[in-house]
Amino acid sequence: MAGKKQVIVLTDGDETAYRALVRVCRELDCYPLRASEGNPTRLNGDELIAAVRKAPAEPVVVMVDDRGDSGQGPGEDALRALTESAELDVLGVVAVAANTRPVAGVDVDVSVDQHGTVIRRAVDKDGHAVRSARLKGDTVDVLKSYRGPVVGLGDPGKMEGHDRLSHGVPATRRAIQEILQWRETRDGRR
Repeated sequence: MAGKKQVIVLTDGDETAYRALVRVCRELDCYPLRASEGNPTRLNGDELIAAVRKAPAEPVVVMVDDRGDSGQGPGEDALRALTESAELDVLGVVAVAANTRPVAGVDVDVSVDQHGTVIRRAVDKDGHAVRSARLKGDTVDVLKSYRGPVVGLGDPGKMEGHDRLSHGVPATRRAIQEILQWRETRDGRR
């Protein structure tokens, strides 16, 4: 996908998630887009795409957030713009679970639980496995038409303390790693 900026989207934008993301990006050689931090998302899709295009490194990790709104809010509007943009190569989405109801949710390919273990089901906000592959979150419903990998995750940097900075944010790191590994497989690097 020559010429297209590589992007990973995380469907959370609060300060704790951003701090977790900065730590993970430093370790995994990704670029956390500071301009995308916000709860709810402050920039619209076009503004986020422009910010991604200016990023000095890639893959660029972009945050989107609806601040718990069960309807389609600014985070989902931005998420749709990112995943449908012809200018970007969206490698995957880390879909963050929330307690928001009612939401349709999204089926995940895999999830990462609060201990950093990859599982074949969805997780809840605390990173506990649920019975199905359907992850419930406030900023994920528009992903039903997205064809790339979707990795479920509990609340980044939290998950009952298991994903906090002092523990090295193992679950958030593993979720981003899953998408990077998918990219390597897709690009024939494995």
